Amino acid sequence: MLATPGPGLIVALVILVALAIGASLIGQLRQEKAIAVAAGRAVIQLAAVSLIITAALSQLIWSAVFALFMFSVAVFTSSRRIGAGRAWPWVALAMLCGLVPTLAVIFASGAIPFNGPSLVPVAGIIIGGTMNANSLAGRRSFAALREEKGVYEAALSIGLTRAESITEVIGRRLPEALVPGMDQTRTVGLVTLPGAFIGVLLGGGSPIQAGTAQVIVLVGLLCTQTITIVVGHRFMRAARLLPKDLAGSLQP
Repeated sequence: MLATPGPGLIVALVILVALAIGASLIGQLRQEKAIAVAAGRAVIQLAAVSLIITAALSQLIWSAVFALFMFSVAVFTSSRRIGAGRAWPWVALAMLCGLVPTLAVIFASGAIPFNGPSLVPVAGIIIGGTMNANSLAGRRSFAALREEKGVYEAALSIGLTRAESITEVIGRRLPEALVPGMDQTRTVGLVTLPGAFIGVLLGGGSPIQAGTAQVIVLVGLLCTQTITIVVGHRFMRAARLLPKDLAGSLQP
């Protein structure tokens, strides 16, 4: 079932935004402006992206350029979200360490054809999921380092190095970043039918083809997220990937 631009779509969007704003008012969430702005941005951005993607899918080189653009936005967003804007090169490197081998395996194996119409959606899904996992790992880890500075200092006092002391605090937080991805993978087909599955069906593929595309994307996403979290942890231990306040306060 495809959404068609027209009066019906406009009416539906207006009603949905009004309901969300009304719920925010009733619940005193104070998010009315944020909801309206988010909805407005979504409409404008998706309209622009739809036109760009139409051109990008025509040639593989432009699809690759668009995928690189998505990656750049993901790095910028995640760096800002974890409060480590100046450490964006390390965020980018951590994500690349997960993305490059995963996409290479997916396309080199022939599981999904290497062309523009495949590269953009597959890369987009995996990049987006990796961005979310990296942001979650960073936010949880850095919050722990601020809240449990005493644990960090105690670890130093018993002879642990700075890297070991950082891991002592954040080690148990890192697996939490993988929970959303693992839950999605475990419940796929039972609770939700994710985008890749629906996309293949809408594109005229069979349910078997849709299931094949979805499982390779989900497993690829788990692979990318896991590698990114592991590499990011190494950068945190080395005090490379830390917000400015923590980089200055976590002395060896």
